[in-house]
Amino acid sequence: MPNKFMVLIILLSLSAMACAVTPLEGKPVYEVYAIRYASIPDFHVNALVAGADPQRKLDIAMTVWLIRGNGHIILVDSGFYRPQFFKDWKITGFLKPSDAVAQSGITPAVQPKDVTDVVITHLHWDHADGMDLFPNARIWLQKDEYVYYTGEAWQQRRTHGGIDPDDVLALVKLNLAGRVSLVNGDAQEILPGITCYTGGKHTFQSQYLGVNTGAGTVILASDNMYLYENLEKHAPIAQTLDAASNLRAQDRMKQLAASPRLIVPGHDPAVFDKFPKVSERTVRIE
Repeated sequence: MPNKFMVLIILLSLSAMACAVTPLEGKPVYEVYAIRYASIPDFHVNALVAGADPQRKLDIAMTVWLIRGNGHIILVDSGFYRPQFFKDWKITGFLKPSDAVAQSGITPAVQPKDVTDVVITHLHWDHADGMDLFPNARIWLQKDEYVYYTGEAWQQRRTHGGIDPDDVLALVKLNLAGRVSLVNGDAQEILPGITCYTGGKHTFQSQYLGVNTGAGTVILASDNMYLYENLEKHAPIAQTLDAASNLRAQDRMKQLAASPRLIVPGHDPAVFDKFPKVSERTVRIE
């Protein structure tokens, strides 16, 4: 028979596991969905996972995430739609992000005007270009990201790769209209039960989200973790200004999430196989 000490250890372990998957006390509980609005075929995996075989390719998912609860409908990232990106990239299965949200299969249906908030994890074109598609939404962005890419980044070459001038202009116009809220640093709760964390320098100051759900805390990593492979191999993303900071961000995600299963990467098509389907383009993260 196990001794009393072993029984105590087992009970403490079970208690810790139960706490990990329990929603945060006193916080609203949200539903979280991943919506695939397009794909980019034959993408080189070594541009996503540092050190990956350069011959490997993957059809990556272009994704936005929808959070619903507490009287809010929050979109995390906003995809792209402007014509210049279709000249530079081969895009398949495209549906304008606002249309993808409306046709997501989530009930009751979510129209673009219903979206109350858009959290931009970083200003790369495929995550920020559609922010002006949601006419009533408040835009949330890290303050340092906003200040850098509306100013200093454009004073030198090679300091604004992946940031589109049209998106910067749209962001400034939204700010002039009083619709932008700047997140001032790490671990900032922007709405009850939704917290922004500074990421691993994918851009000047990217961020990722922790969301309180019925399954516990879900982490929406966006491009702070491109694929599940990054986490499984403890491999930094290939596109980062600081690989060590990216690995620290991944380690922190594991501490914050209720389970590693609930850390959701930015472009992995496997997300749409791992979670329950709502429609062909949409899964519920639970």
